[in-house]
Amino acid sequence: MTNPIKNMQAISDIKPTLLILAAGKGSRYGGLKQLDVFTSEGSTIMDFSIYDALQAGFGKIVFIIRKSFENEFKENFNKKFIGKAEVAYVFQEIDDIPNEYQNSKRTKPWGTGHAMMTAKDVVNENFAIINADDFYGKEAFEMMAKKLRETNKDSYDFSTMAYLLKNTVSDHGFVSRGECQVNRDGYLTELTEFTHIEKVNGNFFRKDEDGNFISISGDTVVSMNFWGFTPKCFEFGNALFKEFYVKNKNNLKAEFFITLIVSEMIKSKKASVKVLNSTAKWFGVTYKEDKKIVQKEIELLRKQKIYPSKLW
Repeated sequence: MTNPIKNMQAISDIKPTLLILAAGKGSRYGGLKQLDVFTSEGSTIMDFSIYDALQAGFGKIVFIIRKSFENEFKENFNKKFIGKAEVAYVFQEIDDIPNEYQNSKRTKPWGTGHAMMTAKDVVNENFAIINADDFYGKEAFEMMAKKLRETNKDSYDFSTMAYLLKNTVSDHGFVSRGECQVNRDGYLTELTEFTHIEKVNGNFFRKDEDGNFISISGDTVVSMNFWGFTPKCFEFGNALFKEFYVKNKNNLKAEFFITLIVSEMIKSKKASVKVLNSTAKWFGVTYKEDKKIVQKEIELLRKQKIYPSKLW
């Protein structure tokens, strides 16, 4: 008979992996925001996320980038993590689908779900995935690392770090967020991706498919693309992505979001998604004007001794 305590210990000893979505070109920001520096020592937002993740017990970092960024990323990060963590790079490109479904008129890859699928051959353990340009906070990584260590890698027991909408919106333009419906047991029951949410005179609005503004509560629970998965999600997601690009060959704006994968898994009753709640105030860079705010927030955290003056 299997000893459940021994089995749980074996699961807990495996360090989870952190995937970082960093393939965007930063069109609204005006450049590669994922490599922009926010401290006098040259730290990016990713440096703080990786620092928090390693402190929390993650063991490997996987950057999801474009091939054209490869040299810049390796020059920036490889030396920092020698002896601290295993580092890998995977590439998200427009043509990363069968030739017969490619469209020469398409100008950008297929979205966050597509990006995650590019890591399927280098990730064999439980993992979290985050945006490169979002600052999630120390507590969030500690909560996620604990959940991933306690989760059997052969299960469909997933998780997401959730925030209140009012703590996650830029003052300088619209953002994309996934609205979460959560049951009384703390599990996600429905997820809706809104690609345009903005704050107007202190109130929050989203755009519907016809471009109409609809009021949305600031206390709405939203996803910030901080997910916890087992490797099982790759099997489901890869099959779903194949269906998606076959149907959307001629839709140049179609995007295969992580939220779509999660929604379909919930509908299929195959997976459960535990909602881990954070009351932290998000900060990140969508627009160039956001940079000064992020720098100010980071400096405040350093004064509070949450981060050292030099991360690496």
